[in-house]
Amino acid sequence: MSPRSDDARKTHFERIAKDRPRWKARNAAYYADDIAYMRFLVREGARILDLGCGDGDLLAALAPGEGIGVDFSPAMLAVARARHPDLTFLEADLEDTAALIDVLKDKGPFDYIILSDTLGYLNDCQALLEALHDLMGPDSRIVCSYYSALWEPVLALGERLGLKMPQPEVNYLGFQDIANLLFLADHDAIRNEFRQLIPYRLLGLGTLVNRFLGTLPVLRRLCLRHHMVARSLRRRERRNPSASVLVPCRNEAGNIEAIVQRTPRFAEVMEIVFVEGNSSDNTYEECLRVKEAYKDSWDITVVKQPGKGKGDAMRTAYAAAKHEVLMILDADMTMPPEELPKYYAVIAEGKGEFVNGTRLVYPMEQGAMRFLNYWANRSFALIFSFLLNQRFTDTLCGTKVFTRKAYDRISEGRAYFGDFDPFGDFDLIFGAAKQNLKIVEVPIRYADRTYGSTQINRFRDGWLLLKMVVFAWRKLKAF
Repeated sequence: MSPRSDDARKTHFERIAKDRPRWKARNAAYYADDIAYMRFLVREGARILDLGCGDGDLLAALAPGEGIGVDFSPAMLAVARARHPDLTFLEADLEDTAALIDVLKDKGPFDYIILSDTLGYLNDCQALLEALHDLMGPDSRIVCSYYSALWEPVLALGERLGLKMPQPEVNYLGFQDIANLLFLADHDAIRNEFRQLIPYRLLGLGTLVNRFLGTLPVLRRLCLRHHMVARSLRRRERRNPSASVLVPCRNEAGNIEAIVQRTPRFAEVMEIVFVEGNSSDNTYEECLRVKEAYKDSWDITVVKQPGKGKGDAMRTAYAAAKHEVLMILDADMTMPPEELPKYYAVIAEGKGEFVNGTRLVYPMEQGAMRFLNYWANRSFALIFSFLLNQRFTDTLCGTKVFTRKAYDRISEGRAYFGDFDPFGDFDLIFGAAKQNLKIVEVPIRYADRTYGSTQINRFRDGWLLLKMVVFAWRKLKAF
């Protein structure tokens, strides 16, 4: 048994409950920044369970549609109920996982389970994490936030000087420790972020440092707080969903029939949706001809996009699609249609929720990508990997696959980014990262186009990519 006593910890929290607002006011900048980032991770209106909720302020700040807080301190819960009467607060010991699940089993699954500093007080973190599967669905997320172990001496000194709220003995866990505990409990860590290099405003200097320096590589590892988001591997879905292959096409008349001929049947129910983009050749007429010619073997829809750009074309396609899995296939066929089953399998087997193609892993055909384009793609992939906390080797591969449910979540969160992306790729990638979707890359062999010419202007579109980098920095890091 651990030498740490549950009774001693409970007594500690009973004693400090009435003083907690004073301590929080004294370190207002730290708490405000922490809540701001938690609000970035957790969407409003969700069903949220906060384990180790304390006074309930964090739960209330997340603006849940339904919020339940659990704590083992009656005094803390009394404060929480008085401050937030619209939320539900329950008394339970998180160490007694059987009793905890019995209390909550009829209330789940939850969209988010919050563990803010909670793991630090547990004798057996793995036992609680394993129990959480019973409260989760395939789309549920665990959000862990904790102190960096590097700050242990600073925090101990602050407590001795009366600058920090006193606490009992805790587990000082590094983010690798938490990731390992999640892995041992069959959870899949999706994202990891570090915040607060300086936990004080210092007349605005601390805020500037946290936004523009504290998120940089290397420096960010020195931050006070780290946040990790994970999903349950035991709850991932394995099924055979229907699929819509969405083909934006402009001046691609020579490829339309080949797309239908070369697209394999990998789902029981499938369709192809051609979105014609005001071509100067006969692409639209060819789409209609192919639809009629293959009507007995393929369900084909043809629509015209009302505006300009691939982003507009794809939103038109999403509205026209009838099925569950949405698969973008560029009409130039530089990503061979024969590769589509690999993307579908990631979704069908529950390995990922957003699939991004990458052209830069395998060798590509001679002439498939120009020299400057290749190195620009490599450079931007490296930058966006840092900005998104997710390894990307190719952000501009046109093939992306996701479920309609995932797209709806991206759409619901689009107001955060606004209408910023003429490409359509970053609207999806940024949205998937913001919604904590499990992103997986599928390597393909990039082929040279056999009909038409590229519609990418390397200098104009390169400038737009630089603007995307700045935009992503502001919205995903320096906010």
